[in-house]
Amino acid sequence: MNSQWVDSLTSSFTTNPGEMERYAHVFLLSFLFFFSSSLLFGYGLAGTSFELVRNQKEIMRNLSQSLPTSPSNRLWNTTNPDPCHWSWVVCSRPPPSDVTGLALSGRGLGSANASVSYVFDLLCRLNSLECLDLSNNSLTIIPKSCSGLSKLKSLNLSYNNLKGSLPTFSSLESLESLDLSFNHMEGDVGPQLDRLRRLRRLNLSANSLNGTIPVGASGGKFPSLEALVLSINHFQGEIRSILDYKNLTLLDLGQNNLNGSIPDDIERLSKLKTLILSSNNLTGKFPVGLAKIKTLSWFAANQNNFSASVPPGITDHVKILDLSYNSLTGKIPSGLLSPPTLKSVDLTSNQLEGPIPENFSQSLYRLRLGGNSLNGSIPPAIGRVAGLTYLELDGNHLSASIPPQLGNCTNLTLLNLASNQLQGRLPEHLGNLQQLVVLKLQGNNLSGDIPNEFFTFGNLSTLNLSQNSLSGKIPSAISSLKKLQVLDLQINRFSGSIPNNIIALASLNELQLGNNKLSGSIPDMPTSLSTVLNLTSNLFSGPIPSSLSKLSQLEVLDLSNNYFSGEVPNFLTQIQSLTELVLSNNQLSGVLPKFPKYVNVIAGGNQLINSTTSSEIRIKRKINASIIIAAIISAAIGLGLVAAVLRLMVSKQFYWVEDEGIQPGENLPRVINGSFITANGIHSSSIDFAKTMEIVSNPSNIIMKTRFSTYYKATMPNEVSYHVKKLNWTDKIFQMGSHERFGQELEVLGRLSSSNVMVPLAYVLTVDSAYLFYENVHKGTVFDFLHDGSENALDWPSRYSIALGVAQGLTFLHGCNQPVLLLDLSTRSIHLKSVKEPQIGDIELCKAIDPSKSTGSLSTVAGSVGYIPPEYAYTMRVTMPGNVYSFGVILLELLPENHQ
Repeated sequence: MNSQWVDSLTSSFTTNPGEMERYAHVFLLSFLFFFSSSLLFGYGLAGTSFELVRNQKEIMRNLSQSLPTSPSNRLWNTTNPDPCHWSWVVCSRPPPSDVTGLALSGRGLGSANASVSYVFDLLCRLNSLECLDLSNNSLTIIPKSCSGLSKLKSLNLSYNNLKGSLPTFSSLESLESLDLSFNHMEGDVGPQLDRLRRLRRLNLSANSLNGTIPVGASGGKFPSLEALVLSINHFQGEIRSILDYKNLTLLDLGQNNLNGSIPDDIERLSKLKTLILSSNNLTGKFPVGLAKIKTLSWFAANQNNFSASVPPGITDHVKILDLSYNSLTGKIPSGLLSPPTLKSVDLTSNQLEGPIPENFSQSLYRLRLGGNSLNGSIPPAIGRVAGLTYLELDGNHLSASIPPQLGNCTNLTLLNLASNQLQGRLPEHLGNLQQLVVLKLQGNNLSGDIPNEFFTFGNLSTLNLSQNSLSGKIPSAISSLKKLQVLDLQINRFSGSIPNNIIALASLNELQLGNNKLSGSIPDMPTSLSTVLNLTSNLFSGPIPSSLSKLSQLEVLDLSNNYFSGEVPNFLTQIQSLTELVLSNNQLSGVLPKFPKYVNVIAGGNQLINSTTSSEIRIKRKINASIIIAAIISAAIGLGLVAAVLRLMVSKQFYWVEDEGIQPGENLPRVINGSFITANGIHSSSIDFAKTMEIVSNPSNIIMKTRFSTYYKATMPNEVSYHVKKLNWTDKIFQMGSHERFGQELEVLGRLSSSNVMVPLAYVLTVDSAYLFYENVHKGTVFDFLHDGSENALDWPSRYSIALGVAQGLTFLHGCNQPVLLLDLSTRSIHLKSVKEPQIGDIELCKAIDPSKSTGSLSTVAGSVGYIPPEYAYTMRVTMPGNVYSFGVILLELLPENHQ
C-alpha cells in the first residue's frame, strides 16, 4: 500500500512540475527520496493502546527533557505521559510496544548545545529504532559509532552543518535510506559507505564532495540501489560505471563537473524513471538507447555542451524533456511534440532551425523553443492544445501573422513571441486568454492599433508591445488592467495624449512610452511607479509638470528629446529614490538645481547653467574659511553671553520636544507575540517590548527608511540602545503567513552566526507589522559613506575590507543548510559596524516577500535598478548568480575614481 502511494506521488510530480525553478528538482527529489520512510509516522495512533517496554519509556522521557526548548519547540506533552502518543514518535502496534520512529527535524539540535552528546547517547540506546529524522538542525558532527541502532533503516541528516569528510556508517548495516544533502561535507567518497549493502536510496546532494562518482565495479557497492542523488557537488569524470546499478529508478547527477558522453548502452538502466544530467560538461551525441527505456518519464540534460541533433523518438516515453542551453543543431523531429503523454518540452537557447512541427500532444502544458533559428509560421494547430499554460517562441525567425487560433489556448498564463518577424495586426482573439499574466510581443513587425479585447485581461502583470509599428491612440480602457505592473509601448507610432485615467493603474511599477509621437500634457502618474518612467523622444512641451513630485519611489526618469521648456523644477532634487534623470535635448533654461551626488543627471542640449562650478566652489571655500575665522574670534570675545543664550535655547528646545511628542501608551500597536531569539542574557534582560512600542510610535525616533523597512533607534530603560526594523505586515508584497510561522522563520535566521551578517536578536509581531531587534553598533550604510560628499570618506584599505567582508557574508548565506537569497543586495542594504566591518542586512526578506504578488517589479522583488542582473527582466527570479552579479556592481561602486 505504501509503495503504491509513493509511486503515485512520484508520477504526479515528475509529470506535472508546474513552475519549478531551474534547479528546484533538487528539493523535489529530496522530498520524494524520503517520503516512503516518512510514511512510518503516518500509521494510525488514535484508538490504539500502547505500552512501551520499561527501559524505553525512561529513555524517551529523558530524551524529551534533554531537547532544546523554544516557543516553537514544546515536545513534552504533559497531558499524556505515554511517549507513543507524542506527535514526533512512532511505536510498533502490538503491546508491549517499541519506539520505531523519531521525527526530530528542526528541533534546534546543534554542537553548541551541551546536551547534544547526551541526546545521541539516548538515541543509540533505542535498539528498536527503524526511522530517524534529524534534518534541519545545526549538527556539525555525528557519533562515529552507534551500535545500538543496528535495525535503523532510514536516516535523514539533511540541512545541517556537517563538515569535513563523509562520516563512516559501519555500524548501520541495515540502512536502506540515507540523506546527507545540504551540508558542508567535502573530499571524495571512499570506503565510508561500503558496508551499507542494503542501501536503496542515497542522497548526497548540495555538498562539496569531489572525485569520481561513488560506485564500484561488478555490481557496484550498493546492489539494491534504486535512487541516487549526487547533484550540486564537484564530482568529475565520466558516468559509465553507474550502469552497474540496474535497479535505479532515479538518477540525479546535475550541477557537477562531469564530462564525456552519455554511454551508448544507457538502456541497461531499464527501470529508470528520472534522469537528471543538467549543468555539467557533457558532450557528444544522445545515444539511441535513451529512447528504448520505456519507464523513463523525466529527462533533463540542459546546460551542457551537446552539439548533436535532438534524439528522434526520445519523447515516445519521456513526458518531461529539457535539453535547453546546449548547442543542438538541425531540425526538430517531426514527431517530437506529438506523443499523447508528453507534458513539457524545453529546447531554449540552441541552434535549431527549420519549422515548428505541426502535430502537438493534447497533454502538453509547457513548450519552450525560444533562442533558436526556427522559421516559418506559428502552426495554427497549436490552438487545439487546450491545456497549454506556457508558450515561449521568442528569439527565432518566425514570420507571417499571429494565428488567431492561439485564442483557444485559454489556460495560457505566459505567451512570449518576442523578437521574431511576425506581421499583421494584433489578433483580437487573444482577448480570450483571461489567465494571461505575461504577454510579450515586442521586437516584431506588428501594426495597427491595440484591440479593445486586450484590456479585459484580469490577471495581466506584464504587457510588452514595444519595437513594433503599432499606431493610433493609447486607449483609455487600459486603466482596466488593474494588476498591470509593467507596461512597455516604446518604439512604436502611438500618437495623441497619454490617457488621464492611467493613474488608475495602482500596481504599475514601470512605464515605457519613449520613441512614439505622443503629445499634450503629462497626466498624473500612478505613485506606485518605482523603476522607470520613460517618455523620451515624443512631442511633449511646456513646463515639467509638478505632478511628478508625487513619484517618491521612482528611480529613473527620462524626459529627453521632447520640447519641455522653462526651468528644471527643484522638486526633482527631493525624489530620494532617483538615481538617473535624463533631460537632454529639450528647451529648458535657467539654473540646473544641485542634485545629490548619486543621481546621474544628463541635461545636454538645453540652455541650462550649472548651479556651481569648480571655480565657484574654490571661491566659496575661501569665503567660508574667512567666515569661520571671524566667527571664532567673535565667539571668543562674547563667549559668556553666547553660552548663556545657548543654554536657554537648548533648554526650551528639549521642553518643546517633550511637550509635542507622543505620550506613552497612546495609540500603541497591539502586540500579538514577542519573543527572544538570542541566547545572550544581556539582550534578553535589556529589551523591553512594551517600551519599544512606545518608541516606534514616535516618528522622531526614525533613523532610516528603505524600500522595505523603517529603522528606529530604541533606547531601553537601562540605557542600552538597539536598532528596530519595522516591516509592514499589511503591505501586499509581504507574505509572512501566520504570526507563528513567521516567528519560526525568524528563529531559524536568528541561529545564523556570521560577523558579516545582521541577524535579529528578538522580534515583536503586531496586527499590522513585524518589528525586528538588532544590535545598535552600526555607523551607517556603505551608501552613506560613499555619498557623504567627502572624497576620502572611505580610504582604499577600508573599501577592500568592506568588499572582503561582503564576499564572506554572501558565501556564508549561500552555503547555509537552506541557502538565503538576498532580494535587494546593494550598498544601501550593507551596514557598517566600522569603516572596515560590513554586515549584510535584510536577510529576512527572502522569507517575507511573496514574488507572485510582485511579478514584473524588478525593484520590488529583485532589488534596486542598477544592481540586478539583466536576466531578471525576463525570469523575475532571484538566484544565487543574481546575488553574485549584485556583488560585482557593489565592487565597482567601491572602487575609488582613481582606481576605475
